[in-house]
Amino acid sequence: MIDFSNFDDIISLTTYFSNNNVCKQAIIESRWGVGEEQDVVCPYCGKHHCNHSKSGRFHCTACNKNFSCLVGTIFENTKLPLIKWFVGMYLISSHKKGISSHQLSRDIHVTQATAWYMLQKIRLLYAQSDADVFDGTVECDEVYIGGKQKWKHQSMRTPHTQGRSTATKTPVFGMMERSTIENEEGEEEPITYVHAFVVGNTNKDTLQPVIQQFVEDGSRVITDELNAYNGLSELGYTHAVVSHGAEEYANGDVFTNSIEGFWSHFRRMITGCYHDVSDEHLQQYIDEAVYRWNTRKASQTERFSDMFNKSIGLVKRWSEIRVGLMVA
Repeated sequence: MIDFSNFDDIISLTTYFSNNNVCKQAIIESRWGVGEEQDVVCPYCGKHHCNHSKSGRFHCTACNKNFSCLVGTIFENTKLPLIKWFVGMYLISSHKKGISSHQLSRDIHVTQATAWYMLQKIRLLYAQSDADVFDGTVECDEVYIGGKQKWKHQSMRTPHTQGRSTATKTPVFGMMERSTIENEEGEEEPITYVHAFVVGNTNKDTLQPVIQQFVEDGSRVITDELNAYNGLSELGYTHAVVSHGAEEYANGDVFTNSIEGFWSHFRRMITGCYHDVSDEHLQQYIDEAVYRWNTRKASQTERFSDMFNKSIGLVKRWSEIRVGLMVA
């Protein structure tokens, strides 16, 4: 079985995955095991113990279909060498603010359109799970992406877009759990985890159902004074408010500075690397930022191993990954 701990830099990655056969063998072993314990499952009908043909493909005796190890992965039907996909996954996860399609196209020698397509498929691996919930102390906050009117000509500006207007901006809602993790010295140190989603608006009827879905009953929820958060106490939460309008930014441990720090990272990722993001693809870029934030304590080898498993359909819930990081 492949040992992902060896890939602590891009040189070791490209040295090991020297050709397409090595890449495919790694996928086969990760999906179906090694040697006598190998159990190849047909991606079409689900039958186990499919036959391995001399061509390198597999044959299912139940549905009589032939298939490769790439069926059911993000690499299915690709014409590119698999190492280019692996390098793309490695780079987008290791760069603090991601990597642009123009830069990736130069790094792996493909067209910009191909690099953009690869990055969009890789971002599918970052999708947040609806099954993961937060508890304890959770900060909630909203941010508005886009709508920079000052860069437009006076005749092209949309009036009345200040503040929380969504005429030219897209609202994004985030929740951040305060937690702890055990460091190498065996001591606990604080750490935060985040969920963030594009929302239609920041009204009470929109935000509170999201909080109920992703935050355990009885948790302490810290917000600003937005009216949309009124009534959280009646829903079973301990609601603490920091009054930004009164220039209050922290009252003991009552603050939303942590989630606002994530928004700052996200904005710098967009402006510094991607420059502009359309509403159509905004959620995927948010998912990328969330994944990078939540795995910032993981090593590059752990992050690449997780992405590799996701790329071939071996998906873990974030709660499982987080437990693994705490143990490590």
